[in-house]
Parts: sequence; structure tokens; C-alpha cells
Amino acid sequence: MPKFLPVGIQDFEKMILGDFVYVDKTRYIYDMALPLQGFYFLARPRRFGKSLLVSAFEHLFKGHQELFRGLRIEQSGWHWKPHPVVKTDFSSISYKSPETLETDLALLIQQLTEEHGIKSGQGSLPHRFSALITGLAKKYNEQVVVLIDEYDKPIIEHLGKGETGLDVAKKNRDILKSFFGTLKSGDVSAALRFVFITGISKFARVSIFSDLNNLDDISMQDEYDAVLGYTDDELVSFFSDHIDHLAEKSALGRQEIIKEIRTWYNGYRFTDRETRVYNPFSVTKLFQKKKFKNYWFETATPSFLINLIREKQYPVPDIEALELPPELFTVYDLERLKIEPLLFQTGYITIKHLDDILYHMDYPNQEVKTSFLAYLLDDMIRLEDVRLAGTYKRLHLYLRDGKADEFIHAVRSIFASIPYVQISGQDEAYYHTVFYLMLSASGVTVHTEMLTSRGRMDIAAEFDDKVYIIELKCDHSSEKAVRQILDKKYYEKYTETGREIYLMGINFDTEKRSVDDWQWGELREYLDKCKII
Repeated sequence: MPKFLPVGIQDFEKMILGDFVYVDKTRYIYDMALPLQGFYFLARPRRFGKSLLVSAFEHLFKGHQELFRGLRIEQSGWHWKPHPVVKTDFSSISYKSPETLETDLALLIQQLTEEHGIKSGQGSLPHRFSALITGLAKKYNEQVVVLIDEYDKPIIEHLGKGETGLDVAKKNRDILKSFFGTLKSGDVSAALRFVFITGISKFARVSIFSDLNNLDDISMQDEYDAVLGYTDDELVSFFSDHIDHLAEKSALGRQEIIKEIRTWYNGYRFTDRETRVYNPFSVTKLFQKKKFKNYWFETATPSFLINLIREKQYPVPDIEALELPPELFTVYDLERLKIEPLLFQTGYITIKHLDDILYHMDYPNQEVKTSFLAYLLDDMIRLEDVRLAGTYKRLHLYLRDGKADEFIHAVRSIFASIPYVQISGQDEAYYHTVFYLMLSASGVTVHTEMLTSRGRMDIAAEFDDKVYIIELKCDHSSEKAVRQILDKKYYEKYTETGREIYLMGINFDTEKRSVDDWQWGELREYLDKCKII
């Protein structure tokens, strides 16, 4: 009988004793815990297993050897000596205001102090935190382990909420700076055996990053490329029975199912090494529900990112072709917050490949791209006729089946339903963005502003057997749009792929706020007509 699926399981003890599938990551745990004193930070997207990893370290340092039987670390010669552990999950602490954040942290310290029966510190929050750590080390005559999960929750939850939210984020950051500053003081540092801190992003002016010189940020280190998430080998090895059950239900072969899982949920790459991992939450939900859908995105919409994109009027079509320098991924400053590294660390884009200078970014997989852009589309156009909200989902069917008339009719219907106050006075970039979002959210594999040897095409919509080269214009003509495709030979990129190539020119009339004229046809027809070889 297959082991149970660990959907939402974040406690290591429950995972092991409950006979859930545990993908063995203890070789990374051993490597991190082995030094006599280790200080680590790891950034990963939500629902990627950070809390489970923190829990595993908790039980390791409490000496619970029985939970690690049969795992790789059991053969490592690890000494199962218990240490006092201070564990804090910032997602469970109130952070609505600086006052509530300080109050909850003080209560946490008080509870731990009373639980261990040690003398309570007096005065400021950092001083009481310091007294807790040194008191634990003295009572148990062992160095202390500090585990901090989701440290940046009090900051991130206030981003994208205007100046008021940013002010709260800054004040919470200053509280965290003071709180974590305790870890670098001489007497406390000497009392520490191991410190592990997780979060989504690495914010500047938080003491752990600015002052804790021995903190090792492993987020983008090759050695920890698969510390969280599932590799291809791990998926096939640990979930073999569940893959077979899914294949039986869907009437597809095992290899076809694996390929489909890879398309939907694989693709995350966090380091220079070319290792790609699956989103663990989505994979386990897939095996539980036996249906391909957007599980990870549905657990929590990225409201702060959406708000930031709106506030900064960020050009959404540019996201999938970003080229970013390595220094952009170091430390993020609230005063000069950049969207691109946040998109990476929250899991909405990932490393596609790298050259000697830049990281080339893209969406990791179909789940993320489709659901993220659908959410952006709904937020951006706010259709007056709710019945049209699902219309864009049919766009991929119309293009797949070559039904251009139905496709253009659906596009016109959607643009006609956008409130006047939103669309009035908008420029070509707006029409391009909405069109791109509609196609992508419908499930079409869309590439925008693709670089060719002769320039950049507007949009390529790809299918297994065909591709549409689409050029958009505003207040010009569809003829001019198609002529640009032909003159620039944007189609050359696809002539050796064996797919049918269609050209489509679309012109928007900004006064009418709709498609004014359009045309489409097979490439060879245009070449014959224009006598282009």
C-alpha cells in the first residue's frame, strides 16, 4: 500500500509517524548541521517545504533519533545529543502593527522562559531575547539552536498597500533589526550552536543581513539547489505508486503522465547549476485529487505583488524575457524596492539559463504562468459583464482549431466590456498587455517581444502543430502589421520546426476601443501573394 500523501504536512514528527511520503533531504540537513557552529539563511517561495525543513532541524537537535531511522543521515555517524531549541514561526505572530509585533514577540519570549524555568530578562525586547538564549545555554550546559521560520512575514504582508503599508513595513523591519541584532552580540553568539532562518526575501537593514557576518545565505548556492522541492529522480522514486495510479485513472501511459507533471509543476531553478525542481505542494495535491490544475496559486494569491505591479505600472509582457544581473539578487531595500527579484523569490519567475553576465528569467511552468496572468488580467480589466470573465478561456481553443473569426469576436467582446474609465486614453502598450494577458491566461503558450535576427516580433502563440505570428497595431491597419512581419521575416524562427505557420495582423481603434480590422492566413499564402521567397 502506498504511503499517505503529505498534503500540507509541516511537522516532521507527524510526517514520519503518520507514514506519509517523506522525500529524504537529510543529506542537506547533515551538511548544514555538521559544523560546530552554523548560521544559515534560506529564501524559497511559499508552500515549498521551508517549515518542514525547520521542523526536521528541531527534531534533529532535540536528539529524536527514532524519527530519522531509515533516512540517509542515520548512516552518517551523527551524534544524537540534545540541545535546547528556540523555534519561532513569524507567520503565527501578529504583525498588523509594530505594537502588536513587539507584544507578540515579548509574549513568545516569556512563554519560552517560563516553559524552561529560567530567569526572565528585563527591559527591552532584544535584552529579554538575549537573556533567554544565554539562560538556556547555562541551564542545560549546551549551546542553543535558534530556528526562525518566515522571518519576513511582518514586512511582506504590508507591501503594495500604498505609503501607509510601506510605513508599517519599515517600522516592522526596524523591530526585526533590533530583535535579530541580539544574535550577533558576543555572549549570545558564543551560546549558539546553530541558527537557521527562512523567508521569501532578503531585506536590507535587517540585522541578520547587515551585521551578522557569519550568516551563510544558501538560497542560490549550487550545493543546496534541491534542498527543497522535488527533482525528477525524487518524483519517480518516492511517488512511483501514485504516478501509476494517476496514469490508470487518466488512461495515459506512465511516461506521458510524467511529461505532463513536468509541464505543469516542474521548472524551478534557484542556482547556477541546472537542477530544476517541482513544486512539492502542487505535486502532492495532484496525486491526491488526480486532476491537473493550479493548486499552488490557489492557496494564497500574491496580492502584494499585484499591488506593486499596479502601483509601478510595471510592463507585464516583459516579465517572461527578463535579463537580470546577479547583484539584483543580493539584498532588497524597501526604499528602492524592485519587482523583478521579488518575482523570482516568490516563485513567479525562475532562472531559465545564464550567460557570463546575466540571468535569463521565465515563468517556471504552466501552472504559474496561466494562473498568475489570469489573476493579473482579472485585476487589470475588471469586466463589467461577469459572463465574459470566462470568455478569454476559450481563446486557446479558437486558435488551436483555426477558428479565427470566433477568436476575433471573443477579443472584441472582452475589450467592449472593459469599463470606459479604464480603457479611455490608453496607449498601444495597454492594448498589447491586455491582449497578451488574455492569450496567456487562456492557456496558450505565448511569447511576447521575441528577439529574432531582424528585430522583435510582438507575439508568438505556439501549439504542437502550428504557430501564430501576431503583430499588433493601434490606429494604423492590419495590412501594415502583416507587412512588418513579412519585411522583418519574423517567421524565420519557425520555418524549420515542421509546424504550420500563420500570420495575423490586428489593428485596434483606440477611439472605438476595439479591434478595427484584422487579417490572417498561412505563411505560404502571403509569400505567394507577395512573391517573397
